[in-house]
Amino acid sequence: MAGTHILAIDQGTTGTTVLVFNHDGEVVGRSYSEFTQHYPKPGWVEHDANEIWSVTLRCIGTALGDANISASKELEAIGITNQRETAVMWDRSTGEPVHHAIVWQDRRGAELCDSLNDQGYGPMVREKTGLNIDAYFSGSKVKWLLDNVDGLRERAERGEICFGTIDSWLVYKLTGGREHVTDYTNASRTLLYNIFDLQWDDDLLGMLEVPREILPEVKPSSHVYGNTDPEAFFRAEIPVAGIAGDQQAALFGEACYERGMAKNTYGTGSFALMNTGTEPIKSEGELLTTISWGIGDEPVEYALEGAIFITGAAVQWLRDGLGIIKDASETEELARSVDDNGGVYYVPALVGLGAPHWDPYARGTIIGLTRGTTKAHLARAALESMAYQTRDAVDAMERDSGIKLPSFRADGGAAANSWMMQFQADILGVPVEVPDITETTALGAAYLAGIATGFWKSRQDVADKWRLSSRYEPQMSDDDREWLYGRWTGAVERSKGWAREAVESPLT
Repeated sequence: MAGTHILAIDQGTTGTTVLVFNHDGEVVGRSYSEFTQHYPKPGWVEHDANEIWSVTLRCIGTALGDANISASKELEAIGITNQRETAVMWDRSTGEPVHHAIVWQDRRGAELCDSLNDQGYGPMVREKTGLNIDAYFSGSKVKWLLDNVDGLRERAERGEICFGTIDSWLVYKLTGGREHVTDYTNASRTLLYNIFDLQWDDDLLGMLEVPREILPEVKPSSHVYGNTDPEAFFRAEIPVAGIAGDQQAALFGEACYERGMAKNTYGTGSFALMNTGTEPIKSEGELLTTISWGIGDEPVEYALEGAIFITGAAVQWLRDGLGIIKDASETEELARSVDDNGGVYYVPALVGLGAPHWDPYARGTIIGLTRGTTKAHLARAALESMAYQTRDAVDAMERDSGIKLPSFRADGGAAANSWMMQFQADILGVPVEVPDITETTALGAAYLAGIATGFWKSRQDVADKWRLSSRYEPQMSDDDREWLYGRWTGAVERSKGWAREAVESPLT
């Protein structure tokens, strides 16, 4: 009997969400759990891959229970979406990680990337990968592990070690160690994969001294990769049939299937993507050219991406670092409680700046403080910073593509904040559309898996399920919009380069 539901694993930066969808694309079961963030040194961010697996497995069980379904009888397929550039390496035979996973936010590779840029590798890398040489991507993390974990390089060269992004790790665990795979979208974020030739690239591997033996096999985003191991997965053999990096999955879940459609996903960071179709656009504005997805044997499609490193995490810092709020939901009421931002701008460059600035040495900056500044102004500045950074990316997209966005789709946690969505529409000057289901990363992974197994017939079949929840029309005047945005750009310039040189305290 064919399955009646799709299970989607959304393995994010701070937690794991598991959703169960029915054939109408409705959520009928869910579970979420945070996991531990490790900060061994300033600018370093790590995860325990074994903890991620145990949390994921627990969330799957809870979500199945919430949906009141049996894995063996009612699941059609599994889709996976994940934090993309986080790198994990493990023993091929035992499945034991050789080190904590190094998270996409981690900046330990910044000096290596500077050196590679100084050596003139930048144009070659951009020509092959569509990316800048930056510590954000997996490649520098892989080299760091190979260079700093005792004996790892030798073991890797002997074929004893697997490297993967988190999707690869989860598939390996789900299939009982039988499959070492990834999809086009995750491969495209490693600095090791040629996104135009669709293969691991010898020049890139040589630049970063990465042995080919550790690399996963690259498959389309909608593809049956293998079946779960019944001993690992609730005594059931279920096809793992969809994989996409979280932002590409969100683009797919938002049904942005036509060239020029764009969305932003507001999470720990935010990522604005524009579908550019089967012909990639090489950015002139410091955006990324990336693979949006590959569906079975269809031609690969591409996107322009503005990667914003810190958005939701800026609000988390207000909660966890400063303690001025207890829950992120408080920020909407605080923002509404003041007439304006009081001249306060918060540039949340807590791990450097992403697109279109690409400054790993920028640091978080709050400017414009007076004795009249309150926590409401800080909360409003944090929300405003999400909208300003999104405009930075969208302006570059429009320049590169020559396409003026008629509207902009938004999803993720901040899409539930109506004050924030209105301000986003005001600063962009175009309508912002929020779908009925804002957890579009998981939805996109589910759609990819369901299309691969025939649960859904086509992209058009799932596009017909997209439903609008809210539409925010711009209400701000052009003069006010440009004045506020001009002040933001001035604040950004003040944040740049702060950590370029270490400063020793005279007190030590």
